[in-house]
Amino acid sequence: MKPEISIIVPVHNVEKYLDDCINSILDQSYNNFEVILVNDGSTDQSGNICDFYDQKDKRVRVVHQEYGGVSSARNVGVCISQGAYIGFVDGDDRIDKDMYKNLYTLCTNKNSDIAICKLGREVDGKIINKDDIEFLKEMDNIEGMRELFKGVLYRFSLCNKLFKKSCFEYVEFPEGRIHEDLSTTYKLFSKAKKVIYTNYIGYFYVKRAYSILTSKYNEKRLDAFLGWDEILQFMNNQYPNLSGDFIPCFVYSCIDHVYYILNQIENKEEKHRHLTSIKFYVNKHHKKILNCKNYPRKYKYLIFIIQYNIRILMLIDKFKRHQGDKLSSN
Repeated sequence: MKPEISIIVPVHNVEKYLDDCINSILDQSYNNFEVILVNDGSTDQSGNICDFYDQKDKRVRVVHQEYGGVSSARNVGVCISQGAYIGFVDGDDRIDKDMYKNLYTLCTNKNSDIAICKLGREVDGKIINKDDIEFLKEMDNIEGMRELFKGVLYRFSLCNKLFKKSCFEYVEFPEGRIHEDLSTTYKLFSKAKKVIYTNYIGYFYVKRAYSILTSKYNEKRLDAFLGWDEILQFMNNQYPNLSGDFIPCFVYSCIDHVYYILNQIENKEEKHRHLTSIKFYVNKHHKKILNCKNYPRKYKYLIFIIQYNIRILMLIDKFKRHQGDKLSSN
C-alpha cells in the first residue's frame, strides 16, 4: 500500500540520539507512512543504525550519500517521497506518538494544506511550555503567512509541521547554507490555501551545545541574511500588505545578530566585518524599514546606527562593557 505520509530524517553524526528519534517515529499511532533516512556522510555509527532499521521495518527506506548538508538531504528525501503529505524530523530530536495522527487528521478533516503543532521544551524530563486549554486556529493563505512572520503561534521551523506534497512544487532547500528553514518555509506557506495550528505539543526539540546555532557566533550564521534578502524581495512582490509583519521580523533578526556579534566575538576586525555584512542588507532595504512603524523606537535607533556608523555602535557597546566592569569591581 502506498504511504500517505513521507517522514524525512536527515542524519549526520547523531548516533547518540538516532535510536530514540527513529523509534519515536516507528511507534506512531498512525502507521501509514514511510520513513526516509538520508545518511548524509556520517563518520560515526549513524549509517549502520539506519541500515539496522531498514532491515527491521519495511516502512523504512535508507539513502546513503556523501556529505551535502541538511538541505541536500531534505531535497533528496522530498524527491523520492511517495506520500501525499511530507513531514520532517531531525535525527537528534523525537516526537510524540500521536503527532502525525493529529496533524494528518487536521489536514484531511479541515481540508488544510499545512498543519502545525507546538514545539515542546523539556527540562529534567518535564514539558515546561504546555498549555492548559486546547487551542485551534484555522487560517487562510494571508493569515497563515502573517502568523509565520509574527512568530507568536509558530516560526519557520519545518519539523512541527505537516505539508501537503503539492506545497513543494518548484520549491527546493538552498544547498550550502544554514538557516535553511528560514529560506524555505515562507515559500511553502505561499502555496497553502489553508493553514491550521494546534497548541498540542507533538515535537520535542533537543538543543545541543555543539550545534552551529548554539555555539559561538561564526560567519556561517550570516547565511540568514541571504535568506532574508530573498524573503523581502518575495514578500514585497507577493504580499506587500503584510509589510507591517515581515519588516519588523527582519528588523528583530538584525538586532538579534548584532547582539550576538557584539557579545560573542572578541576580535575587533572580525566584529566589524560581520556588522558590515548586516549593514549591507539594512541599507539595501532601508526604505521599507523606515516606512514601517510596527516596531519599538529603540530598534529604530539601533537600525539607524547600523545603517550610518557601525563604529559608533561598537564604541557604545565598549562603553557599556566598561561601565559594567566598573560596577562589578565596586
